Amino acid sequence: MLDTIQSWHELVSTRNLEGLGPLLAEDVVFHSPVVHTPQRGKAITSQYLGAAFRVFFNESFRYVREVRGPRHAVLEFQVEIEGISVNGVDMIEWNEEGKIVDFKVMIRPLKAINLIHQKMAAMMQARP
Repeated sequence: MLDTIQSWHELVSTRNLEGLGPLLAEDVVFHSPVVHTPQRGKAITSQYLGAAFRVFFNESFRYVREVRGPRHAVLEFQVEIEGISVNGVDMIEWNEEGKIVDFKVMIRPLKAINLIHQKMAAMMQARP
């Protein structure tokens, strides 16, 4: 069985987009802080997380707190993007095989949400 959160931390630290696929369940649901409806399925979740890798994971990104349960975790992060301090949480749930089945991102403050909305929209429109 996968150690889901350890695998996630490795992907984040290495910026390894190819490693996303094996970590996601086929029926994974992604909850974006800027899109009203949940995004269902591995393909669309991979696209959103891939865009997030490019938007969020710069040299200032770091997880500052982690709370884990048997099949879920909440990871609080901080990052600076274009001079704006972004604070948020990744809420991750996985199945018995260790594959992610639910991924929710929450961000604050409003200025950060607006910036992330703009950046993520540009990344999603630019995807092949």
